[in-house]
Amino acid sequence: MKRVLIICGATATGKTALAVDCAKALGSEVISADSQLVYRGLRIGTAKPTAAEMHGVPHHLIDIVPADANFSVSDYEERALPIIDRLLKADKSPVVCGGTGFYVNSLLYNLGYGNVRADLSVRAKYEALLEERGKEHIHSLLSSVDPESAQKLHVNDVKRVVRALEIYEVSGRKKSEQNDELKPRFDYLAVAIDYPREQLYRRIDCRVDIMFNSGLIDEVRGLLNAGIDKNCQSMQAIGYKEVLEGLKNGLNDSTMRGIIKTNTRHYAKRQITFFKKLKGIVWLKPEEADADNVLRLLNGQ
Repeated sequence: MKRVLIICGATATGKTALAVDCAKALGSEVISADSQLVYRGLRIGTAKPTAAEMHGVPHHLIDIVPADANFSVSDYEERALPIIDRLLKADKSPVVCGGTGFYVNSLLYNLGYGNVRADLSVRAKYEALLEERGKEHIHSLLSSVDPESAQKLHVNDVKRVVRALEIYEVSGRKKSEQNDELKPRFDYLAVAIDYPREQLYRRIDCRVDIMFNSGLIDEVRGLLNAGIDKNCQSMQAIGYKEVLEGLKNGLNDSTMRGIIKTNTRHYAKRQITFFKKLKGIVWLKPEEADADNVLRLLNGQ
């Protein structure tokens, strides 16, 4: 059985180009693990790869839902796992590429919830609260009774948040006490490109400048005109939420750029912290991050 190749790490480190090169060499396909690339209409602010950048390599989990849709980690897992299974059965190494740690973990590990029975009335209660008061509220409820699980579950992963609350109410025990199975579903190699911090920050600044020069503000205006507002999940992404606030408050281009650069740097640090916990991850120096080196690692050389 082939190994799954995971190319992850911080934003603006060149993951997409490396994934394409590796997939071409492997005769395989790329599965995006980026929570913003799933949305149609968000192109500039997500640095969505163009057809030219894909070099004919099939890409999955990009442009799959409208910009006003909710899309959880559970939804991602349900769509991505069958693609991985198909490629492995075809004796190909799937290439998973992205910086959304919750997405990567959902593929690698079976983060289930034990054998606690379902209680549809309890679930319906929390789903009604979700509808009435929003995802942040139910996530805060979970934080109050099971902070360990709340820390692991993203606020957007409402299916699992509701299920964790259901488990607590039905069993009287925290979901975090249920011992999820942490054995990987399949053999994998995870790599990330480890730029020195100041060099990474320069790359981030450059990417943000390119986004603005490519028309990020006009892209956000177009989304607003299409009825996509700040309450949509897609508009919580760095780049979009700052431009929305900037347009609302009359901020100039330079100010918005600065805020986005700062927030992206903070996000990159959180990504690095997250992926450092991934078992067996290999951190590559930028000069080592080419397909030949990665494939040698994949083949155990």
